[in-house]
Amino acid sequence: MKTKILIVDDEPSIARSLTRVLEDRGYSVSSAGTGAGGLALVQDWRPQTVLLDLRLPDADGLDLLPRIRRIDPTIQVIVLTAYADTKAAVQAMKKGAADFLRKPYDMDEVILAIETTLKASARESQLAVYQRRERGRYARDQILGQCRAMRAALDLVRKIAKSDASTVLILGESGTGKELVARALHFESERRKAPFMELNCSTLQETLLENELFGHERGAFTGAGQLKRGLAELSEGGTLFLDEIGDLPASTQAKLLRFIEYRTFKRVGGNVDLSVDVRMVTATNVDLETAVREERFREDLFWRLQVVRIDLPPLRDREEDVNLLAETFLKGFSFEFKKSFQGLSPAVRDLFLRYRWPGNVRELKNLLERIVLLEDGEMLEPRHLPSDFLGRVEGSRRLSPGEVGAGEIARSLQEVEEEHILRVLRHCGGNKSQSARILGLSRQGLIERLKRSALLER
Repeated sequence: MKTKILIVDDEPSIARSLTRVLEDRGYSVSSAGTGAGGLALVQDWRPQTVLLDLRLPDADGLDLLPRIRRIDPTIQVIVLTAYADTKAAVQAMKKGAADFLRKPYDMDEVILAIETTLKASARESQLAVYQRRERGRYARDQILGQCRAMRAALDLVRKIAKSDASTVLILGESGTGKELVARALHFESERRKAPFMELNCSTLQETLLENELFGHERGAFTGAGQLKRGLAELSEGGTLFLDEIGDLPASTQAKLLRFIEYRTFKRVGGNVDLSVDVRMVTATNVDLETAVREERFREDLFWRLQVVRIDLPPLRDREEDVNLLAETFLKGFSFEFKKSFQGLSPAVRDLFLRYRWPGNVRELKNLLERIVLLEDGEMLEPRHLPSDFLGRVEGSRRLSPGEVGAGEIARSLQEVEEEHILRVLRHCGGNKSQSARILGLSRQGLIERLKRSALLER
């Protein structure tokens, strides 16, 4: 489909020459000699770009421009102006014009301006699509929960997202969905068009942690050949998420406290205070009150972090949600891996309710992904469940060989684990980072398991 360009100019010779050149370039072109005619074509024809003269017999281009943008905000408007109208052209840019050209202009200038604005429009459209997809993926309504505690937590997420709260603390056991809630807070808020940056405080050494968070100046240390902007700086206008905040080293705790209080920091090796506008979201599975009593965590930082606090319940306390989540994950993985599982049998529902889920929602999701990858069927039955899982269910009997899935007979847990790792790797095309995320491991943790099992050579 050809790109549509509308020319709104009351000089017929200009409209004809522009039309000829643009049609030779493969564009679909229409023209109007009045503001009213131009608006009608914008409404009915919906061009991608409008070449708009600021001086028309029935309208002022400055008044016409916002009316065009109200009809369709994605239309790129390039204003055409005489040399003496440069001040008006600047005003047009403030009202949303993409560019302006002075008369008399060179045709190459016109072509370049159109191509540049169309490329910018395409990038903006792609960004908008990405933001809508990410917002949909991490929106609050994507976090499933019917139990009272979870409904209260989700209601709090909604209120905080729409508020001006600048510091939020999320508490919950490992696997309860703290990162998902942090992303929902961002994508449900007015900050969603700005970056969401995250850092896991437990994965980096103390010196590297400060460098990642605040960046460094050129020459700050050996190997610092150029300036590096840290995550605090890169998240300007958006959200900075610090996971596992309970593992933050003492020296970094002091610097983080200053950053939270004043939203200012210095890069490593720098002496200039930099300020940013970010929402700080932190999360941990550590009991921070105990850590404060044991002097492992600063009390002033603890109180500063929990100005607004969200507590996520463990899965064992969410009886109404266990099988709701299980059904959702099962159907999702069945679709992804082209399997035919449709639901849970009553026996499996009972087993899932009796299990304690020490790994919470993450454990449930990983279990179902493993089962769908390895097994086949329409209803999930006890025979599909791994024997090591069944052995941990409270009050469950040991299944007979006829009830255990054929894939689980006469195999050690290590063999089952190795096969699962290989299948996930094949599914991800050998991508270790993606495979590690699916398996609930760090990338280095996956590599270590591959080395121990000699799977790197297989």
